Amino acid sequence: MAAFRYTFQRVVDLKGSEKTQAEWGLSTAIGALTAEELSLELLRAKKQEWEEKLHDATRIAVPLSELQVIQQYLNYLVTCISSKLNDVIHAQKAVEQSRLELSGKMKDEKVWLKAKDHARDRFQYALQIKEQNELDELASVRFMIPTP
Repeated sequence: MAAFRYTFQRVVDLKGSEKTQAEWGLSTAIGALTAEELSLELLRAKKQEWEEKLHDATRIAVPLSELQVIQQYLNYLVTCISSKLNDVIHAQKAVEQSRLELSGKMKDEKVWLKAKDHARDRFQYALQIKEQNELDELASVRFMIPTP
């Protein structure tokens, strides 16, 4: 009995490899997004902390120059948060792009796997037909030979 060998097996393997690489790319993009979101939350927490310091400083007698320094730092934090929001948006777009790429690679791999399955089914069907013909030939030869 002959074994099934798919002529496009290398293509199937390549498509599987491309899908794996796309999965790694998505994983990397999600990791970058998570890092950006964490950094944004840290900046927001720091801003909240300095707003509380400014509020506390206004309740007690603090020199005006110190209040200005705190306010300047708060303005700097607001700028950093705005920049980090843009970074988060870019990271989200990268994740979405990676998801779309992975989806395309998965579909492509599925098409080739389905083609391989159809080729295997055709091979098995042809093999069954060949075996059946051989059995039919054996039966007809036996029928032709007279029995003593």
